[in-house]
Amino acid sequence: MMRRRDFITLLGGAAATWPLAARAQQGERMRTIGVLNALATDAPEGVARLAAFVQGLQQLGWTEGRNVRIETRWAADSDHLRRYAAELVALASDVILASGGTVVGPLLQATRTVPIVFTLAIDPVGGGWVDSLAQPGRNATGFTSYEYSLTAKWLELLKEIAPGVTRVAVLRDANSPQGVGQFAVLQSVASTLSVELRPLDVSDPGEIERGITAFTQTPNGGLIVTGSSWAFVHRDLIIALAARHRLPAVYFQHHFVAGGGLISYAPDDIEPHRARPATSIASSEARSPPICRCRHRPSIGSPSTSRPRKRLASKCRRHCSPAQTR
Repeated sequence: MMRRRDFITLLGGAAATWPLAARAQQGERMRTIGVLNALATDAPEGVARLAAFVQGLQQLGWTEGRNVRIETRWAADSDHLRRYAAELVALASDVILASGGTVVGPLLQATRTVPIVFTLAIDPVGGGWVDSLAQPGRNATGFTSYEYSLTAKWLELLKEIAPGVTRVAVLRDANSPQGVGQFAVLQSVASTLSVELRPLDVSDPGEIERGITAFTQTPNGGLIVTGSSWAFVHRDLIIALAARHRLPAVYFQHHFVAGGGLISYAPDDIEPHRARPATSIASSEARSPPICRCRHRPSIGSPSTSRPRKRLASKCRRHCSPAQTR
């Protein structure tokens, strides 16, 4: 597997020479990059990712309105994802950035020729988007956000801050390979931590509320929210339910903590978008370079990132214990 630094250097070099060749063959034609996000238009996380992407383009000499046009679409549900995927293809995009794993499937259904570069993916092989990490073999390539083994850390962290937890509800997207894969990793370590897992396969707000409410009828519970776009879209509801039922909870992205959640353990999801332009431009010339695993070190997110874990555990006991021992 190629190291991320070497991979970006290689693609950055290709990106630097590619525009010159393109101008020689096609003149000063404006390039079009489509961007599809699985978030609402006003989601601050999505805005930050897009800003990082645009900044990365500028560092490579691509300026919106001068030599590149960026068509951005926001879709917080599956119907809009399919619609906007087809729309970006119809606009004759030279390459499409898929910001989030949920976006890739609809894009591949819409085109098998336009290069697609994905970010924040967990299992591109299991999802059927590529043949292998070394040789994607199709019109999609990109960066994975983390490996499944990181999922075990969520359960370990939950037990560390809430030792009395013996039951854990796991919110997941059972229709995606990553939802199934993440739960399997949690199962592999649950017995060693004396924890019983209960999967909550939910896909709409009503199911989320009913599932969590029913789970809290028995004491000593905790909550793990695994990676999925639907959980991200409904994070305010999930955070509110965890607070209402005083469930100690670990989340798959730090944005949940920024919204009031207890704690998270995850790599940075903004910085990888800054490296994407090099991949995007190069993939238009050299189809399907190897998938690169992001090397951003995962970190613990809490309302105060400098808060020692002992103080976090103390806070958890004060705010979570009463509902767990009734």
